Amino acid sequence: MKSIELFAGAGGLGMGVSLAGFEHLAVVEWNKWACDTIRENQERGFPLVSDWALTQGDVRTFDLSMFPEGIDLIAGGPPCQPFSMGGKHRAYNDNRDMFPATINIIKQLKPRAFIIENVKGLTRPTFANYYQYILLQLEFPEVSLRNGEDWVDHYHRLQAEKSSGRLHARGYLAYNVIPTLVNAANFGIPQKRERVFIVGFRDDQGIEWSFPAETHSLDRLLYDQFISGTYWDRHKIAKRKRATVSNIFESRVAGLRRNDMPTKQQPWQTVRDALQGLPDPEKLDDALHYNHRYQGGAKSYPGHTGSPLDLPAKTLKAGDHGVPGGENMLVKENGAVRYFTVRESARIQTFPDGYVLHGTWSETMRQLGNAVPVRLAHVVASSVAEKLLQSEMTTFRKRLVGEN
Repeated sequence: MKSIELFAGAGGLGMGVSLAGFEHLAVVEWNKWACDTIRENQERGFPLVSDWALTQGDVRTFDLSMFPEGIDLIAGGPPCQPFSMGGKHRAYNDNRDMFPATINIIKQLKPRAFIIENVKGLTRPTFANYYQYILLQLEFPEVSLRNGEDWVDHYHRLQAEKSSGRLHARGYLAYNVIPTLVNAANFGIPQKRERVFIVGFRDDQGIEWSFPAETHSLDRLLYDQFISGTYWDRHKIAKRKRATVSNIFESRVAGLRRNDMPTKQQPWQTVRDALQGLPDPEKLDDALHYNHRYQGGAKSYPGHTGSPLDLPAKTLKAGDHGVPGGENMLVKENGAVRYFTVRESARIQTFPDGYVLHGTWSETMRQLGNAVPVRLAHVVASSVAEKLLQSEMTTFRKRLVGEN
């Protein structure tokens, strides 16, 4: 199956899509440093990106003429800054809002499916109407803005024409659009990272899809830590050094003691799980080849206390120091804090160990903070691929029956 990757960044979503069996006909990213990361890994022969047709440039000027209509998948994470909790919240007034460009590409190429990822901030009440407007445009991408029409008027027109049934009656290109707010920790990512996935299937395929079921849970982690003790046994932590239940989780653990072990799901993955096997960067003289060099200067202050070892990390952010980067820190067993190394951050974002991040520490942390966890991207893209293949087989069988 064929795909196009937009706003590729350091390659997190793209690698997950590749793992799901898609072949990228084009990979587009404007940032030089992110492109250098992909290029360096191509030069090193890293298999997931070695055959990517990378274009460094603006998706708004990208030449689509070489690609046929009906490509299997378009995937991408438009820049999140217009909607990020840490940004200026300008949304449609921000020239970095790339949803219009994404919708235009879907309109032109008419893919069988699309996967779009963005920050939780997109769903905040302040942006409620604009978020619904984005979803409506994705549902009917051929219904474009008219000359002199602003987005609010366009939104109202889309609402009226959808409710009247005229858009389907006139044969407009249409998609079944499913938006889902996801916590990455519930899918085995060692990070509490809430993101919106917007998945759409062209409605002429008759595909019914729902977001994959969660596979990991906090309850199972708490059970393994404070009831069975298997978490500590696995990490060979002596009983005298094991953490005790915090006030936050006391009642939850008490409830788990009264019930059977939650076996339907696996335990949340923790920072300790993610970093297992990596050497202590403070004890290494030179670990550049690992992207694992110690970075000094970490400080704890109100609102920026770092990530404890035995829970998933707090959301990695696209920064290094100050407000953006204050949470990109580890709380050590002695209570002191230090910054995550680039390799540790890559582990938390489930990037493969063989994948090298290009640039300074600040720049690589920006790339990782903006990335989609590879494992989560794989989960989503695999479920989309399965439905597309099933639809192909159904169409093939119908054709065989018709020919006979």
